[in-house]
Amino acid sequence: MKQKSTKNYTGILSSIFAIVLGLIVGLIVLFFCNAQQALPGFATILTGAFTHGAKGVGQVFYYATPIILTGLSVGFAFKTGLFNIGTPGQFIVGGFGAVYVGILFTSLGPVHWIAALLTSVAFGALWGLVPGLLKAYFNVNEVIASIMMNYTGMYLVNWITKSYKPLFNNLRNESRNVAASANIPKMGLDKIFPGSSVNGGIIIAILVVILIWLILNKTTFGYELKAVGFNRDASKYAGIDEKKSIIFSMMIAGAIAGLAGGLLYLAGTGKHIEIKDVLPSEGFTGISVALLALNNPIGILFSGIFIAYLTAGGFYLQLFEFSTEIIDIIVAVIIYFSAFALMVKLLINKINGRKATISEKSKEGGKKS
Repeated sequence: MKQKSTKNYTGILSSIFAIVLGLIVGLIVLFFCNAQQALPGFATILTGAFTHGAKGVGQVFYYATPIILTGLSVGFAFKTGLFNIGTPGQFIVGGFGAVYVGILFTSLGPVHWIAALLTSVAFGALWGLVPGLLKAYFNVNEVIASIMMNYTGMYLVNWITKSYKPLFNNLRNESRNVAASANIPKMGLDKIFPGSSVNGGIIIAILVVILIWLILNKTTFGYELKAVGFNRDASKYAGIDEKKSIIFSMMIAGAIAGLAGGLLYLAGTGKHIEIKDVLPSEGFTGISVALLALNNPIGILFSGIFIAYLTAGGFYLQLFEFSTEIIDIIVAVIIYFSAFALMVKLLINKINGRKATISEKSKEGGKKS
């Protein structure tokens, strides 16, 4: 128990270390850009999300909702020994599924938004299934397969949306508005955070985080998925169907990313599928969220909120004549140091493991003497 708590403590410290260094680098960049406004600008990054009180906090939760789930998608795959870089494709395909149902199936009534979200989950799982099958049966690297699926998904969604008139708004070169019944209910959050864009999506995201944590840590199914990730051959020898585990892992990761797309495009904030040859940034941001949290589902929840908090504060940098891209620099540096901190954590754990082994051997030697 003591060793386990030490590992958790080391993981938290490594993430804090990365955040502090990232913020310091951000401050240095601000000084280089405009020394006179650097300190006020930096203070805005740290406190900007609270500028509008409860509304600002609500906006943080709104920005955090999709990146928590894309981060969870990446983190879940990492926990099972896979690198799901296909979150952008799964995100846009899942979002398309939600928009398709949200626009065309208006007769569903009160369950319209639920049906649209479930469609996003199914479409995302389908897009994760392909790299899973290729990895399980042909040992095709999931990174390569996922990257190809990203661009296939993006161009396919663009083509279908633009070709099908009921979906396409040719004046704005984007998808049409979904029906009001397809928008995710506020679930009372509009009263807690009045004036913000937050809705019940953040509650759904939190519930999914808890569900994934339970699956990974409290179920036999989760144990099998992680075991295959650690060692496929040993898992096969132990009677675990490693091919099925790989396929299920990628499908679940894809389903989570697809749900993220559904939550964004059904948020009722005027967000549409834009017809452009650019992968959605939320998918790539999920990689950053997962790395900062060291792939821990609960940690991903907080790291997603933290990055959303920086993003919300960064919007106000323009008041001090700074570019909002400085936030991207800060996040990138934080992720860089997160990877470095992860190496430090592994080194510390290795040293602690050696110390424990030496201590046990010395005790055994004392007993024999």
